Amino acid sequence: MNLLNRIPASLPEEVFEDIIKTSSVRIERILSRGHTTPKGDWYDQDEHEWVLVVKGEARILFEADQREVHLQEGDYLNIPAHERHQVSWTTPDQETIWLAVFYQ
Repeated sequence: MNLLNRIPASLPEEVFEDIIKTSSVRIERILSRGHTTPKGDWYDQDEHEWVLVVKGEARILFEADQREVHLQEGDYLNIPAHERHQVSWTTPDQETIWLAVFYQ
């Protein structure tokens, strides 16, 4: 498998694909193209999330302090469990490929 292969030509919705899933870790590929978290919705996860932007760009907004982090290709971020956040922007003219690792 290759993270950069099998990219749909059209992405009307984000694509979430589990690569590995065990009782203690889940690794997921996410494909976005201009997608954001709906206004007023916040991710509030029971597990920690380490996320890497493989291709494209994105911004993640944190609810507590309204801090927004801009991620470009190769940038990664660790989000502690229950730190409420949302995707506020992804590149609209090309896909953003994420690799997300969820862990306890």
